[in-house]
Amino acid sequence: MTSLRRRLLILVTAVLLLAGLGTGMVLHAASRADRANQPQSGGPAVSAGKLTLDQKNRLTFVNGAAGPHRTAVASVPSTDPRSGRIASALKCARFYAAAGTGICLQSRPGVLKNSNRALLLDASLRTLRTFPLAGTPSRARVSPSGRFVAWTVFVSGESYSSAFFSTRTSILDTRTMRLTPSLETFAVTLDGKPYRASDINFWGVTFASDDDTFYATLNTADHTYLIRGSLSRRTVTTLTQNVECPSLSPDGTRVAFKKRVLSRTDLWHEYVLDLSTLHETALAERHSVDDQAAWLDNNTLAYALPTDGKVGSSDLWTVPADGTGTPRLLIAGASSPAPL
Repeated sequence: MTSLRRRLLILVTAVLLLAGLGTGMVLHAASRADRANQPQSGGPAVSAGKLTLDQKNRLTFVNGAAGPHRTAVASVPSTDPRSGRIASALKCARFYAAAGTGICLQSRPGVLKNSNRALLLDASLRTLRTFPLAGTPSRARVSPSGRFVAWTVFVSGESYSSAFFSTRTSILDTRTMRLTPSLETFAVTLDGKPYRASDINFWGVTFASDDDTFYATLNTADHTYLIRGSLSRRTVTTLTQNVECPSLSPDGTRVAFKKRVLSRTDLWHEYVLDLSTLHETALAERHSVDDQAAWLDNNTLAYALPTDGKVGSSDLWTVPADGTGTPRLLIAGASSPAPL
């Protein structure tokens, strides 16, 4: 009887300690978020306002500047990206938009784990549907027509440089609301042969304008591949190796991507691949780019880089897509660029 009481006492104590630890972690995260939500002198001008996805010549992004609008979807004129920002009430970890359709991936802290969800948005940023996410938000894209949206989450591990990580990539048809929960259900052709494996992961979808073709990264057996997929046939085919987070150019002829420059490291450089010849062009950015770049037009790319000396903060940079020129700062304190 005494032994039973001792075991019960140990169990109760362990539960209380775990509950206290979880509460402490949530409070610590809330305290950090509260500090980040305080405006800082010298920061960009950010004001609340109406933001719609059918506006022309605007660049939308997730605002990362400290203050009450941190993580809000914001926009600036495409011709004057360093002007004052208009911030919406919508807050996202990842965001993308095209043709009046938006996708917002959210991650909110909880006692035991984060609450993650995807919001399908109309042109006025109203939520049309909400979908639970199986893990931490990573990538988001919308097809040029707005018909399809895709998102990738980490279901284990927290970055593409982790020794062990697993992703899940989903695609939603916004016309029929048919959801493909995982691209892993698609038939794979690798190097010309049907391929099956238990370790297949997909991430970083980018859509063509025909509402059928898409590109993405496939990872298996410690190799990454650029794949071309068909939504109607539910198939994917490998094209070339060492391609991650592809982004299709507006004219559909090239793919920007990050290429791992040292095996088993988190060092990537940005390249552009000509889809007709598979010729790669290294871009002028020499920092490691861990992002899915966005095309601002057929000649220019935008991507996020970590802000010097600020953990968890990033800036948007831009570089010519032909390998010439030099990188330049586009928007400080920002991520997830999406030109309208």
